[in-house]
Amino acid sequence: MSLKINTNLKNQLTANFIPRKTALSTAVAIALFAGSSHAATMPELQSEINTLQSQMNALADKMETQTRVSSESSAHSQVASKTHIGGYGELHYNNIEGKTPEVDFHRFVLFFGHDFNEKIRFFSEFELEHSIAGDGQNGEVELEQAYIEMDLTKQLKTRVGMTLVPVGILNETHEPNTFYGTERNPVEKEIIPATWWSAGASLNGITNSGLSYDLVVSEGLNTPDGFNIRKGRQKSSKAIASDLAYTGRLKYTGIPGLELAATARHESNISQSQLTDAGAATLLETHIIYSKENFTAKALYAQWDIEGNAAKSNNADKQYGYYLEPSYKISENWGVFARYNEWNTTTIDANKNTQTDFGVNYWPHKQVVFKADYQLKKVGSTEQNGINLGVGYSF
Repeated sequence: MSLKINTNLKNQLTANFIPRKTALSTAVAIALFAGSSHAATMPELQSEINTLQSQMNALADKMETQTRVSSESSAHSQVASKTHIGGYGELHYNNIEGKTPEVDFHRFVLFFGHDFNEKIRFFSEFELEHSIAGDGQNGEVELEQAYIEMDLTKQLKTRVGMTLVPVGILNETHEPNTFYGTERNPVEKEIIPATWWSAGASLNGITNSGLSYDLVVSEGLNTPDGFNIRKGRQKSSKAIASDLAYTGRLKYTGIPGLELAATARHESNISQSQLTDAGAATLLETHIIYSKENFTAKALYAQWDIEGNAAKSNNADKQYGYYLEPSYKISENWGVFARYNEWNTTTIDANKNTQTDFGVNYWPHKQVVFKADYQLKKVGSTEQNGINLGVGYSF
């Protein structure tokens, strides 16, 4: 038996046979039947309805999947936009008098950070030195920074975790494209000693006049002999925290092109009370950076006063160092510099070290640098003159 399907019958069949999964599928099905004007038997009609229903279900499922994927993609995109990756690296060639020439991928560093919201963020620095680490190898793997930073006000924040000590010029900013010379200057390396980090908590503030301040409580040094500062860095690796250290810095950048800074750090006991003849120690550091057009001048002075018989009996109770560095940008890509360094880790004048460096930096891109310099170095009575070449990058 055949029949003509009028509008009422179509609506009735649609209501009886098409499950209402979505408003869209129902609307489309009705529209399709409304456009039909041919005669059909009941079995044929039911078959057509079933086919259309299957198509509508498939379409609805596809739309739901697309909506879910779009939502998930948007969520992942938002997380990714708050996570930051960076890093730097440097390759060196050193040909120094009295030493075997060397090529060394000195540092490979990665930064990882994440903004939890507008006021809370995480930052970390992961470093591989000298290319290969492990037993019998020259290199080492180090976690140099890992901290949570929180904004307390618009001009005051706190950091809790492992941070760089706020001292000197290079300790906090040492990407190779930011300084002259293949190697980092020996004064900040031997006296401060850069790179220097420790675990603790800090308050970091800035005023509208360009004056900023940092107050830090952290792990202290643990020197093996009571006076070797560089060997006393604990690097937050199961660091003994019997005697804490306290650091304060003031920095002024209120005049364009000028930076003035001073840091004081007090070590309660530089052997963590492990040595009976070791005592407290105080580091004082100050520096100035002045830039005008293409010319920049830097000057830094640092000194340690170390208490205890261990340091005094080894003539190491006073240690100092300073350097002067003028530089000039010939163009956007080329710059030249000279630097005079002097330092002494003892109180004996004959042990004074000096080093004069002069050379050139070439930046094919502001974050990529090629370096060449010559050093005239005198360690006590030994000369260590030679050539240094390097390439570095940061991102």
